[in-house]
Amino acid sequence: MTEIPPAPDRVDPPYRDGERAAVEAWLDYHRATLLTKCAGLTPEQLGERSVPPSGLSLRGLVRHMTEVEQGWFQQVLDGADVPDLYSSTDDRDGDFDGVGRDGDEPGTAVGPELAAFADACARSREVAAGFGSLDELSRGRTSRSREQVSVRWVFLHMIEEYARHNGHADLLRERIDGVTGD
Repeated sequence: MTEIPPAPDRVDPPYRDGERAAVEAWLDYHRATLLTKCAGLTPEQLGERSVPPSGLSLRGLVRHMTEVEQGWFQQVLDGADVPDLYSSTDDRDGDFDGVGRDGDEPGTAVGPELAAFADACARSREVAAGFGSLDELSRGRTSRSREQVSVRWVFLHMIEEYARHNGHADLLRERIDGVTGD
């Protein structure tokens, strides 16, 4: 099978930036980190599970972060009615499971999933650019608390979400082929 294309260059966030530029740079850094953990692997390797009973895989993390991007930027910040790509009411963990609504299996081509991830990140940047201040409140509400959140909160939450899952990705990658790194 074909290997995944190289990841984008990761750019270290500036040391003396304003708050908005800093959170945007850190989020982009973490997005690139996830793709770096996937770079050079085959679709089968991306679908390899961690240690039972966990079904976690790099492919599942990419799918999950695609839905997280959509959820926080499009659904909550923008208030758009955008359906999840992989999860459903019948399968809340459809993103992590690595089997989508179309029944694709972990060893199949991942190009569409990587494209969906890239599209979700691009759309997130567009939505965020539509807010002039980190203090502005979302147009939509969170699914759990039904609260509006600030743009700042979304950026900080996304950085936290990526940092946590990039740690998972680092361990998964090391298990697959021994590659480690930040």
